[in-house]
Amino acid sequence: MSAQQLADRALLNLGRGLKEGGYRFITPTPLTHERVYRRLATPLAMTLRDVFGWSMPFDQGLLPEALRGELQQADVIEKHGALWRSAVRWSSLDELLFAHSPYPTDQADAVFFGPDSYRFAQVIEAYLQQRFEPLKRAVDIGCGAGVGALVIAKARHDAQVLAVDINPRALRMTAVNAELAGLNNVSVYHSDVLASVEGEFDLIVANPPYMKDDRQRAYRHGGGALGEQLSLRIVSESIGRLALGGSLLLYTGVAMVAGSDPFLEAVKPLLGSDAYGWTYRELDPDVFGEELEKPGYEQVERIAVVALTVTRLR
Repeated sequence: MSAQQLADRALLNLGRGLKEGGYRFITPTPLTHERVYRRLATPLAMTLRDVFGWSMPFDQGLLPEALRGELQQADVIEKHGALWRSAVRWSSLDELLFAHSPYPTDQADAVFFGPDSYRFAQVIEAYLQQRFEPLKRAVDIGCGAGVGALVIAKARHDAQVLAVDINPRALRMTAVNAELAGLNNVSVYHSDVLASVEGEFDLIVANPPYMKDDRQRAYRHGGGALGEQLSLRIVSESIGRLALGGSLLLYTGVAMVAGSDPFLEAVKPLLGSDAYGWTYRELDPDVFGEELEKPGYEQVERIAVVALTVTRLR
């Protein structure tokens, strides 16, 4: 085995140990996380949830020696002054457990998981409950920790599910998370949107970044004037790859300006053909309000999260 394969195996074993021990953690927004931290004079982990959920530094005596060994072998433990800190975080979604980047997600290649992940999963689950046709082939674009891919693969065991991303760390996390879930119908591929994969799909899902991020971190920066560019590109490049009767589910965020929805106005011309039917709705009218204080958002009234569903009719 290569060094990375050994590290991934150790990360998988760590996840299995946490699951067997009944570990659960629901991940809040970064702002909520920060507020919880502020309650503590000096954050110091006392439980595994503190270590792997709240990303608190810990004394090495807190963890069993075997678990510390798994962390070191997986290369996800780092010194934090006189203490230690996990460089991976584990979050629960129903009975699934996902490895992803720790708080704060400062790295350019950070792998995000948070409240958007839960809402994205709900959009997919609602669609699958209403789709009775066979689902042979699906893809999760910009898979991150693999939420979309795993939710589909778990619900439709006969489907071939692809998870694609340009971030190697995301692909590694998705592969580990899929194996931890016992899902053998998920395959990971390095791909810029759908450029590296061929053929048509019965279902395409995506939860792309939708912020204007001056640091251009991959999990946050959507490009364009207000973070909309990648979402528009996914729609443009995906609808031609839908099989007959297939659907694109896009979960994204929109910076609303002067009472208008610039993303909806930009996407309408892409969907003008009668070959496609589509629906669009706001899921939450106001998220990440703190972003409005940052440069570039001076004219933005609110950031809403939306779901666009496009179905190929002919």
